[in-house]
Amino acid sequence: MSFFTNFSSDHCPGTISGNPLNGLCEKVCIQAEKIFDAGIIQTRLENYSVTPVGPVPANPTYPLTFISARSVSSEGTVTALNVERQAEGNCARVQATVSVPIEIVYVDANGVEGRATSAVTLSEDVLMYVPPASVMPFTVTSVASCVSPEGTFNADTGTFSISACVTCILKVAMQVELLVPSYGYCAIPPAQEYTQEVCSGFFELPLYPQGRACSKK
Repeated sequence: MSFFTNFSSDHCPGTISGNPLNGLCEKVCIQAEKIFDAGIIQTRLENYSVTPVGPVPANPTYPLTFISARSVSSEGTVTALNVERQAEGNCARVQATVSVPIEIVYVDANGVEGRATSAVTLSEDVLMYVPPASVMPFTVTSVASCVSPEGTFNADTGTFSISACVTCILKVAMQVELLVPSYGYCAIPPAQEYTQEVCSGFFELPLYPQGRACSKK
């Protein structure tokens, strides 16, 4: 059993049936990250130059043949942050540099597959909501993903020129303590062990193909 396998209990997360007020027993203070605003930026980079770092295995035989590249983490690194509040409301101009770590897969001149790391850097300039001034500071964070199916190696510079699709989500967040209604502590069901039944899929097949017989015109 698990939450996913529909463990039926009043103290497990899931669909609420009946009156949602039934079972509420206390107000709970939880520490959480509150997202005040978030926005998504999607872009395609063409002929973007990346420098491979820390090749594995070391000392590949050049030239290299590009295979693919993709992000190795869902977290982008935000630097050069500048938040300029607007005259009215709580909107602000948010300027930031977002670096997305990637892994490059290639084949060297001897046909040996190798991997190296690099990064794709984006310069963002967007308008976002920021909370009013308070003791607790807000932060601007990033969730990012990058994939590159095409690229070429430049032997003169030792870099790759890639085409990449990048998705970046900027978030204005703050660690806060929230008061929320609670049904009490969660009951954790025992985990269901995985077993592979070789005949299960076969036995579930119909005896004969499903469908209508040919009809006469």
